[in-house]
Amino acid sequence: MFSLLKENIRIALTSIRSQSLRTILTVLIIAIGITALVGILSAVAALENTIGNNFASMGANTFNIQRYDLTFQRSGGGERQKVNPVVTYQEVKKFEENFTYPFSQTAVSFTGTSAAEVKYQNEKTDPEVSVLGANENYLDNSGLEIEEGRNFNIFDIQNNNNVAIVGADFKEGLFEGQDPVDRTISIRGAKFRVIGLLESKGSTFGNNQDLRVIIPIQQARSLFTQPNINYNVSVKVDNKEYLEGAQSEAIITFRNIRKLNPIEENNFGIQRSDDLINRILSITEYLNYAAWVISIITIFGSSIALMNIMLVSVTERTREIGVRKALGAKKGTIAGQFFIETLLIGQLGGILGILLGILIGYAVAKFAEFDFTTPWVAIIWATAITIVVAILAGSFPAVKAAKQDPIESLRYE
Repeated sequence: MFSLLKENIRIALTSIRSQSLRTILTVLIIAIGITALVGILSAVAALENTIGNNFASMGANTFNIQRYDLTFQRSGGGERQKVNPVVTYQEVKKFEENFTYPFSQTAVSFTGTSAAEVKYQNEKTDPEVSVLGANENYLDNSGLEIEEGRNFNIFDIQNNNNVAIVGADFKEGLFEGQDPVDRTISIRGAKFRVIGLLESKGSTFGNNQDLRVIIPIQQARSLFTQPNINYNVSVKVDNKEYLEGAQSEAIITFRNIRKLNPIEENNFGIQRSDDLINRILSITEYLNYAAWVISIITIFGSSIALMNIMLVSVTERTREIGVRKALGAKKGTIAGQFFIETLLIGQLGGILGILLGILIGYAVAKFAEFDFTTPWVAIIWATAITIVVAILAGSFPAVKAAKQDPIESLRYE
């Protein structure tokens, strides 16, 4: 049995080599469909991985009070976003004072600028550094970790100390590999002593999260005085079981701060970290559907092409089939020969498509600065699909070859 299988594989390989051009074209057709599937699924998986890594660090036990809710209200058949007033500093201070839910902590922050120039001695950065003002709870609520030095403490915030925490890129950039802790930087002429270096977070959608400086919120307010600054409030509870209660309490507290009557809608947004992840990941489902639609259409065409090449191969090798039958080959042996040949061509196309798809997914991930991971699910699906395509495309030609009459085959010219 094994020797017969080995002989059929040898004959199949010989036939594939003898029709190299036709085989290459068929393999490429199969590979295109598999490449589309694996490539898109790889890119989507990299996007999902990046989103998961960036937001999961915030934990499932945090929520934000912000200017906008991520929902749209329909009006007259169109879509518009509700225009809410900015969250002011006075409001966030009142929230800090009035929100006393147990086992929770509140972080307050705002972005002063996304185009600051930071100086150290005779060196300076390009004007692309983000400067944030925050309180002592900001790092913990945001899932940020300190690599060197320390976080803000309550005394830094209450005393408005001239201290700063810098992103990971500053160590190799502005400080040229030196330890940045206890060194003095300058932002808009104000001096700050670096007390901490953040762990690297990488980039997301072109936004470098390692090129930022965090300073005490009052210090930031004295440097950045533009009108209508929007502040962010983040609340973290010690246990996820307290999240619903804390969220309800926060809504009531902020409604009271804004003096909303009971029948008025919220003019602010509440966003939980896990809700945000789920909303974004739900969008990627459409990309997965697109990948399947594109690949199925292409693979359907490749299966027809594969069946066609095998039918042509059966016709061209009619005399060979007659000789083998005359020498005692059974129908199952003849059918197995052509079926194995179809299976080999299908797998060659599948392997090529998987490799090209992974390369495309990797290239997209690197270009978009996503976190690439090997798409094992896509690879398994692609392998299974190529086997199914080979079975469907090879069955009819194999049966046709097996049913040929040996006498008529020997007469074939």
